Formats: sequence, C-alpha cells, structure tokens
Amino acid sequence: MSEQLAKSTPPLVPQHVPAPVEDKVISPWKEAWRNFKKNKIALVGLSIVSFFIILAIFADLVAPYHYRDGNLADKHISPSAEHWFGTDEFGRDILSRIIYGARISLWVGFFSVAGSVIIGSLLGIIAGYYGKWIDGIISRIFDILLAFPSILLAIAVVSVLGPSLKNALIAIAIINIPTFGRLLRSRVLSVKEEEYITAARAIGMSDFRILIHHILPNSLAPIIVQGTLAIAAAIIEAAALGFLGMGAQPPTPEWGKMLADSKDFIIQAPWTVLFPGLAIMLTVLGFNLMGDGLRDALDPRMKS
Repeated sequence: MSEQLAKSTPPLVPQHVPAPVEDKVISPWKEAWRNFKKNKIALVGLSIVSFFIILAIFADLVAPYHYRDGNLADKHISPSAEHWFGTDEFGRDILSRIIYGARISLWVGFFSVAGSVIIGSLLGIIAGYYGKWIDGIISRIFDILLAFPSILLAIAVVSVLGPSLKNALIAIAIINIPTFGRLLRSRVLSVKEEEYITAARAIGMSDFRILIHHILPNSLAPIIVQGTLAIAAAIIEAAALGFLGMGAQPPTPEWGKMLADSKDFIIQAPWTVLFPGLAIMLTVLGFNLMGDGLRDALDPRMKS
C-alpha cells in the first residue's frame, strides 16, 4: 500500500524562493554629500569658493597683466575696457592684483587653518582622552589664549616675530588653536564613553590605535564644519593684519594691503577700495554659506 502511494504521489519539486532584498547601504559621507547637494544656498557658496580657487590656481593665465606691471602715467584710471577694475596709484591693473591676491588670501586661509587643526586637534584629543592633570594644563592654555581678543593676539604675535605674510599666517594659526582644541576635547569626552571604545580597550587595543581608528574618525564632521568657517575668519584676519601693515608687504597684492594703500584715495578713486573689498566679502560669504551647508549635511539632528 505504501509503495502504491509513493508511486501515485508526484515528487515534490523545490520552488525557487527569492532571496531577501537587502537595503542598499549608503556610507555616511555619500549621504552627507547627497544632503549637501539639496541645499541650494550651500551650492552657491561652493560655486563662489570654487571660482576663487580656480582664479588662484590659474592666475598666471587669467590675469590680463602681471600684478607688478604699472605705469605712473596710467594711475587712477577709472574702470574701462582696457582695465576692467581700473588702476591704482601706481598705474597697476586692479583686476590683475585681485586675481593674484586670491592666491595669497586662500593660501593664508587654508594653511593657517590646517596648522590650527593639527595642533588644536592633537591637544584636544589628548586632553579629552587622558583627562586629569593633563586635561587641566591643556585647558588652562586654551583659556589663556581665549582671554585675548583674537586680532589683538595676532598683532602681538606679529609684533614679536616681525611683519610679514608668513608671520601673519603663524599668528592666525595660533589664535585658532583653542577653537579646535576645545571642540575636539568635548567630542572626545562623549565618544570615549561609547560601548565600542570599552570593547576596544577590553581586547587590548592600544590608546594610539583607539584614538586614530575610532575616536578621530568619529570626530571629523565637526572639524570639517569648523574648519570651513575658520578659513573665512582667517581671510578676514589676514586682511586686517595687511591693512595694519603687519601682514603682506609691498608689492604683494594682498587684499587687505590693497585696501590700506587705497584708503587715502577713496574719494578720488573709489574703485581702488571697492573691488578689493568686494573680493574679501564674496570669498568670506562663500566659505560661510558652504560651512552652514556642511553643518546641516553632517549634523544628524538637522535631518528631517
């Protein structure tokens, strides 16, 4: 009977079961870029910054004249087809000097902030991770630096080192160290209490590897946002030092120095002040808009 049933029952054919569809995993950086692209104002800031970076890189090709070329017979010529932004008191083309000045201002902004990020982040990570007396000493150093107005501290540093563009860069880097140091310290204080840090310690991972492979990568987002905003501040500080004669020296086409050299001709030749001032304003505006967009894109609390 069982043999007859076995013969009459058709064999079971295994049916194809579709594999479960897995959700596509998107890296946090790709997601941040996707959110950044949705912010139209941030894209405007990125466009402005990209425009000035391109000008700085290709200044030798874009500028109609060299920034040193001048003719006293052509001084204070108003904007025209030959000189779009006019000329200064030495007959030099202002447009060309602004284009070459973008190279200097961006160079100071990027490298001063890079120095601040490296030193400030290192001190902040050490203070936040080890705590105790180490944290106390480093935090007091930050408090002392923050006790001085930033521009006055920069003037004091340049006064000691001597007026030059390089010393202005060093001064700007020093005054921004506490900002990144305190930012990283607060971030480390929260991250080091996470469970994965405790697990890393439990398996015998060294402090150096924990700091490099776990804590630092999870602290990059606030550094990037603050760094972008700090570049804008560094450009203003470099222009302020140049205006006071403590930054770039003649004939370097630094925007702040251009304003200082033209302040006596603001009535006679207003374009000599207008266009360098607009260059500073647009560059700083671009970095600020881009920094706000990065903050919104990288901060999970800003996501809808």
